[in-house]
Amino acid sequence: MASKLSTLCYIEKDGKYLMLHRTVKENDVNKDKWIGVGGHFEQGESPEECLLREVKEETGYTLTSWKYRGLVTFVYGEDVVEYMSLYTADGFEGEPIECDEGRLEWVEKDEVWNMEIWEGDKVFFRLLDEGRDFFSLKLVYDTRDVLQYAALDGVPMELFDERNPDGTKTGVVKERGVAHREGALHATVHTWIVRPNDFSGYDVLLQKRSETKDSNPGCYDISSAGHVDAGCDYPESALRELEEELGIKAEPGQLQEVGMRRCGFEGTFYGQPFKDDELSRIYLYQEPVEIEDLTLQKDEVSEVIWMDYAECREIILDESLKEFFPHCIYAEEFDMLGKKLGILEVVEGVGKFAL
Repeated sequence: MASKLSTLCYIEKDGKYLMLHRTVKENDVNKDKWIGVGGHFEQGESPEECLLREVKEETGYTLTSWKYRGLVTFVYGEDVVEYMSLYTADGFEGEPIECDEGRLEWVEKDEVWNMEIWEGDKVFFRLLDEGRDFFSLKLVYDTRDVLQYAALDGVPMELFDERNPDGTKTGVVKERGVAHREGALHATVHTWIVRPNDFSGYDVLLQKRSETKDSNPGCYDISSAGHVDAGCDYPESALRELEEELGIKAEPGQLQEVGMRRCGFEGTFYGQPFKDDELSRIYLYQEPVEIEDLTLQKDEVSEVIWMDYAECREIILDESLKEFFPHCIYAEEFDMLGKKLGILEVVEGVGKFAL
């Protein structure tokens, strides 16, 4: 199996990318996909020489301003490995020509996401939008065009199975940042840790999200929560998150299922849009837990606290208290927990608590 070297360029103008619909070659790995312009190196060419030649041949344009943005390692099945030098260009001159590889079209940048493009291409479009200066991105696909693996600068990226509303998988696998950019439905696990008390009946353990989280940084949240990785199921994901975030090595039989719930929100974090749409399986964990015995995953959890269930519910229901106690807990889910514990009807009549 021989590897290939190529260039891929996205020419920009007036908030649009010049996209090529690859429809001509029958044995083209990009057949029927929309991509940028570019092609394979000729003998002795540098990346820039290949870039300028391929753009001229496919579009008629002579580039006058371009930037080297990244190296993409593209692996397709067992037979295709390609190292693509990724460029963007914002200056060109000359008259356009018809392309013998397919149809060229100027497309609004936001509309590119809705076209028939590789899932991995959405990863580097996201990185480009976020202003990353240079990156190395590895993308591995099976021969059904399903994304199997992605790594950014040598670090594996999280991949999710896209879900239908009934929880079944669509067959599409998406990178975490792309899923949250598009608002793709995906699976998560939420595990609530509780202990008996003498007031409402139970304390709940709340985690405070790290200040570096990609959404709701610094907010109080569920005891342990996380995504279901591609190819994984709910119970194993819940157990994994408990151990990773809190250092709790739980057994499957120690998790009690509370129910399923679809939830989500839209917001902006670090100047970028964030759309969350998730199918959450909710669990209850009632084994003894001492805060001082926990091992917190610092890039995920900054601290944990116990809070009485009734007091916590009062705070969740009163939006004005978010200023004093920032949180991202869904009231409907918290009531599902109260019903499971058999205390919701009791605490609904409890008055306000002093902060």
